[in-house]
Amino acid sequence: MGQPAPKHVDVVEDARRAAVLLHPTRLRLLEKLERPSSAVELAQALGLGRQKTNYHLGELREQGLVEVCEERTRGRRIERRYRRSGESYTLSNAALGALGSRASAVTDRFSAAYQVARAAEILQEVSGMSSEAEAKAQTLPTFAADVDVRFANAGARAAFTEELTEAVAALVEKYHDAKASGGRWTRFYLGAYPRPKEGR
Repeated sequence: MGQPAPKHVDVVEDARRAAVLLHPTRLRLLEKLERPSSAVELAQALGLGRQKTNYHLGELREQGLVEVCEERTRGRRIERRYRRSGESYTLSNAALGALGSRASAVTDRFSAAYQVARAAEILQEVSGMSSEAEAKAQTLPTFAADVDVRFANAGARAAFTEELTEAVAALVEKYHDAKASGGRWTRFYLGAYPRPKEGR
């Protein structure tokens, strides 16, 4: 049918769409749709009835969480094969409305709560701008750096943080130009946290 490939990450920004996604049976259906499957195959894999499977597929399809990727004629009936909209999913602050995380509400900028809230805001901002750019067939300029550092002790970690802060400040002073004609604002976020233990 010529549809584009599923998104690497489908960011769910609507409360109704989130409610449909998070239904336990529909989550199981989406997990089984790691590769395209028919309603019959899904019903057999999950031990569900055909009617129940088709109902949940209809709910997922209405919210754009699955789509028909192939149709085959089987005797007198048409067999549809479904695929999910994303390779993975995540929820945006937008789906939570007023309950979404806000970094401005956290007074301690060095706390885990601030970092979690800021990460939630970044997800919402970037996914929204990415959707707008995609609709205009444009590319959203982004940058990400991800590195693990093993410090000998807390003092080394503190020294690293201080030097990093000074380096960033120097770069901002060198390149920032609030009056540049045609200039474009870019938001940088730097954060750090202990690396999770293996298996987490």
